[in-house]
Amino acid sequence: MISSRIERVEESATIKSSNRAKKLIAEGIDIINFTLGEPDFDTPANIIEATHRAMLAGETHYSAGAGIPELRAAIADKLRSENGIPTEAKNIMVTPGAKLAIFESMMTLIDDGDEVLLFDPAWVSYDACVKMAGGKTVWVETDPERNYRPKKDLSEYVTDKTKMIVINTPCNPTGAVYDKDQLQEIADLAIDHDFLVMSDEMYEKIIYDKKHYSIASFDNMHERTITVNGFSKAYAMTGWRLGYMDIPPHIFKSFEKIQSHTISNTTTFIQYGGVEALRGPQDELHKMQAAFKERRGVLVEGLRNLGLKCPMPDGAFYAYPDVSEFGSGEEITGRLLEEAHVAVSPGIAFGESGKNNIRISYAASVERIQEALVRMEKVFS
Repeated sequence: MISSRIERVEESATIKSSNRAKKLIAEGIDIINFTLGEPDFDTPANIIEATHRAMLAGETHYSAGAGIPELRAAIADKLRSENGIPTEAKNIMVTPGAKLAIFESMMTLIDDGDEVLLFDPAWVSYDACVKMAGGKTVWVETDPERNYRPKKDLSEYVTDKTKMIVINTPCNPTGAVYDKDQLQEIADLAIDHDFLVMSDEMYEKIIYDKKHYSIASFDNMHERTITVNGFSKAYAMTGWRLGYMDIPPHIFKSFEKIQSHTISNTTTFIQYGGVEALRGPQDELHKMQAAFKERRGVLVEGLRNLGLKCPMPDGAFYAYPDVSEFGSGEEITGRLLEEAHVAVSPGIAFGESGKNNIRISYAASVERIQEALVRMEKVFS
């Protein structure tokens, strides 16, 4: 009875881990939950107030399918001034969350049998969306000692069926930030072999000691790059479901078909909150950035003191330690939950290379991180 496209997709291991933690919390157990990628801050008040004003002003009806003009213009201005992407408002599609932007991209562009290159490890939903579209994920093995560059020449993974490569910088789950030369290698390959790039830049505002580069700003890349972003992480707006993508002009209308026949439009009044997020003061964003940087230092130092190999992430809010000296990632995930009451995600959820890793989201207070490290000694002593 279930369609084959859904049967191809596995349950999200991160959601599964979170649900196990929530079940124990409901039973009255104090679980420190490091599973989901959700900032623990509240949405800044100015964004909430702008959304409330829009509701009171009657902005509760359908909007244009691709988004209200004010938000599309604000996003285009941001992409030009901050990211160097030569785009216009007419290329912007506003979506209910960046996850739908990724899904729409796959459904619009991937045919049965098309191959999509995905760096291992990678966020779980990319592979799921490729499978639902009928495509095939080609996993590219990477080297954590070299900023997660491919272990062999990337061109060796390209075939005549390659339709797209997905990049995510800063990266979930590793926190890696791609250097400019890494992105140039990908751009050169995409141009030489005439395939598309989907660049997920959701964590671009949560970056520490490196600079963020958008591949769509590189020469001859805007016309072959779908840039995906949103408001969930930078502005603590996960529950708002507000994302967007910059789409090459020659394929924009094809994307509109999916949006018009599915969601009609992203919730209208929420889009005014997005305008305020981009146009308004950025003080709260900067406070969150500073807090994440402090937490990163506390967590990584603590994990290393416990004997774990843990690279210092350059962006996002995840640590991705190697736990192989103590067991597999899945074994350690289970033991941490049962013995230490600390919930993390198994690295295998993000690709085969993660079988010896766990992902820890440090979107929690310094006090909770410190308490978790004390509890984790039970497992890593």
